[in-house]
Amino acid sequence: MDRMLDFSPGELTAKEKKKFLIGSVIPRPIALVSTMSGDGIVNVAPFSYFNIVTYDPPMLSVAVQRSGGKSKDTARNALESREVVVQIVDSDNVAMANLASAPLGPDESELTISGFTRTESEAVRVPGVSEAKVRFETELYDSILILGDDGVPTTDILLLKVKHYHIDEAIYKDGYIDPLKLGAVSRLAGNDYAEIGRMFTVDRPE
Repeated sequence: MDRMLDFSPGELTAKEKKKFLIGSVIPRPIALVSTMSGDGIVNVAPFSYFNIVTYDPPMLSVAVQRSGGKSKDTARNALESREVVVQIVDSDNVAMANLASAPLGPDESELTISGFTRTESEAVRVPGVSEAKVRFETELYDSILILGDDGVPTTDILLLKVKHYHIDEAIYKDGYIDPLKLGAVSRLAGNDYAEIGRMFTVDRPE
């Protein structure tokens, strides 16, 4: 085996610490997150610091990185309205999700530049997008503010409790979602993404 390289965080630049994480913690699922401001502006943005927290109650997590210590529109809207719609990014909508990552002002909606179509929700006021095969309507369960070593806020972690599910019937059968028909894509490092490739099964120990 090749010799392992060893580093402590204090030896690394911020860029190196980021690159080590996003280059090795892969693949990462991508959430397309819809929120709404108090003025009714719909914000839509993709996030790959995203995963399941628990299924009882059904809960998701999204970590929204700050810029210069200031919250992004997604986190600010979620903390104010306490409502969020989480959609799964797939091979059919990833190009639109990428367009939605453009840095717009708080009074501008990514719906105008991404090509996504607004669709109304059942249990929350925030709309979703009709191009997603899976949508979770959620409410904010809790939030955690992460501070950098210098004390400056770096990240808003959103814990989101699912209130309603929307599943495209084309990917659903007998209580299960077909992963190949969903076609979820994942984030790698840089500008790289990955599709689901070879699938295999490993039985858990009894």
